[in-house]
Amino acid sequence: MEYVNLGQTGLTVSRICFGMMSYGDPSWSLATWVLPGEEAESYVKRALDLGINFFDTAEVYSDGVSEEVTGRLLKKHARRDEVVIATKVFFGTHLDDPAKPNQTGLSRKHIMEEINASLRRLGTDYVDLYYIHRWDANTPIEETMEALHDIVKAGKALYIGASSMYAWQFAKAQFTADLHGWPRFVAMQNHYNLVYREEEREMIPFCVDQGVAIIPWSPLARGFLAGNRTRDKGGETERSRTDTWAHGAYYLESDFDVVDAVKAVAEEHGVKPAQIALAWLLHKPHVTCPIIGATKMHHLEELVAALDIKLSEEEIAQLEAHYQPHPVAGPM
Repeated sequence: MEYVNLGQTGLTVSRICFGMMSYGDPSWSLATWVLPGEEAESYVKRALDLGINFFDTAEVYSDGVSEEVTGRLLKKHARRDEVVIATKVFFGTHLDDPAKPNQTGLSRKHIMEEINASLRRLGTDYVDLYYIHRWDANTPIEETMEALHDIVKAGKALYIGASSMYAWQFAKAQFTADLHGWPRFVAMQNHYNLVYREEEREMIPFCVDQGVAIIPWSPLARGFLAGNRTRDKGGETERSRTDTWAHGAYYLESDFDVVDAVKAVAEEHGVKPAQIALAWLLHKPHVTCPIIGATKMHHLEELVAALDIKLSEEEIAQLEAHYQPHPVAGPM
């Protein structure tokens, strides 16, 4: 395993972050492919054995069950000071019931209630990194940033991060923090992979300029870059057949051309297409650590092995040649 500082902080994280969204409650309406919590233990233990020290979850994943699983298993298999735990706030644990007021967003009330609920579920006194999961257009950014400041000062979060927004929104948040002497966001968890590269326009250059860590989510485009999707929106897995979000975000003809290039480079290296897609991200100097998920053990091991794949400039150009612009997703 390789390790790197999280942006301009002194916090050291593994070059691969392990996403815990895959474990929790299979009845969760947003992801039918989620594994039950009892099946997560072997994955967490193997991730730790492979040198991963950075684990990512959110209150919304399986309506809080993912946090419970994450906290229980890390407490069992690692010392608290050996691991870096990240969770998120915005959607809450009642996403299927939007009629409930104050259950989502970034108001001071919601943030304060959710950090305490997350800590209870995780079974820890603090999280290392606390993200705002999305931008909240209904709450003044000053209210959000001051609440996050108070959480950091109370020792409930050591650092704060943001995820999936427009670059101007992120800049506004950082300016607000600077104006008041509040903590800045140290990490951006954004949507970035070989078939969605719109972040290269503004968000990534801004993060590089500001020294913000870039932690891409969905580095394999929700499995699309594994090369097992079909143009009729079918595939070999439950997720490939039921993931309507991916069906809308990818599946352009040019996206399949990118996958063909990924397969060709993978064949040259004698590895899986998913490993090449992840290796491409790891070759980008602005990427700190992609977030991977796994519901099969060999997927976890193969993706960690991608750290050892060396791509030539010609291969990188080959992988990037067929990309066509996508609609800018922004807050998504």
